[in-house]
Amino acid sequence: MTHRIADLAAALGAEFAGDGDVMVKGAAEPQQAGLQDLALAVNPKYADGLAQGKAQAAMLWPGADWQALGLKAAIFAPRGRLAMAGLTRMLDPGPDLAPGVHPMSVIDPTAQIGAGAAIGPFVTIGAGVSIGPKARIASHVSIATGATIGPDALILQGARIGARVTIGARLICQPGAVIGADGFSFVTPEKSGVEEIRETLGQRAEISAQSWTRIHSLGSVTIGDDVEIGANACIDRGTIRDTTIGNGTKLDNLVHIGHNVQVGDDCLLCGQVGIAGSARIGNRVVLAGQCGVNDNIFVGDDVICGGGTKVFTNAPAGRVLLGYPAVKLETHVEMQKALRRLPRLAAKVAEIEKVIQKS
Repeated sequence: MTHRIADLAAALGAEFAGDGDVMVKGAAEPQQAGLQDLALAVNPKYADGLAQGKAQAAMLWPGADWQALGLKAAIFAPRGRLAMAGLTRMLDPGPDLAPGVHPMSVIDPTAQIGAGAAIGPFVTIGAGVSIGPKARIASHVSIATGATIGPDALILQGARIGARVTIGARLICQPGAVIGADGFSFVTPEKSGVEEIRETLGQRAEISAQSWTRIHSLGSVTIGDDVEIGANACIDRGTIRDTTIGNGTKLDNLVHIGHNVQVGDDCLLCGQVGIAGSARIGNRVVLAGQCGVNDNIFVGDDVICGGGTKVFTNAPAGRVLLGYPAVKLETHVEMQKALRRLPRLAAKVAEIEKVIQKS
């Protein structure tokens, strides 16, 4: 499918210059763009790549001299990445799923399938499931008993939706995600070594053999509207109440949400983030890659944690954190500066010791 530059600009609410009838059918980096590609050069540092490619049109930064760059047309994007979001949405054809139920899928007779839904091959849908209108479910997905999937959902290959899970509108679930597996909950008949260490902060009594007894998960998972779940992400069901994910929250690949966790609205949880059981995450929280959050603590609204941050205690709203354990960003920077000075400090101490020994 091809698009006129003028039509793309209108759909994006952006200005264009040059020949609005130039046609493009895809987007590309400037140096790799072909004749029918829209080159993405939303920053001046990408301009040199235009000469290496063959694009006739490009998305440029405001004020760019598009004619000097050898283009026939240009779209100007005041906020480049935001314009790219709209552009990629228009150019993404999505999975090729025909409306209706593929004959190689198994649907329980009690399941309700909304109008216009598309269900691919080898899908299994259990008893009492409700699938919203225009939902799209790709191959090898399983949806267990009593789950509810909202309208316009997109659930991709091999995802697993557990029993009684409730999902709002416009979910995007990437391949291999598991929503609603049992929580990791175990207890010992006697006080465990872990409990003892929590109480004493390191002191151990006589160590004895211990065995683990399973606590079953009676709750499920509730997910709001406009949520995205990355590939191979896992959201465990709650022990008694549901694990919850708020509206607009986005989970990257390999994110793990433990049992009973509450995640607020519009959060961004990047790759390999792990949130332990019963933690509460506020609204608009950003956890960069490999962040960890301890169990039973609260992370306030608008907290931002840099990559690899480990949060062991409650984090006040609006705080910017970094490090292991997490501290305020400015404190972490000072700590790192001090750490880099340690070799010089050690050398100075050694010199002082020599002087003292001689005196």
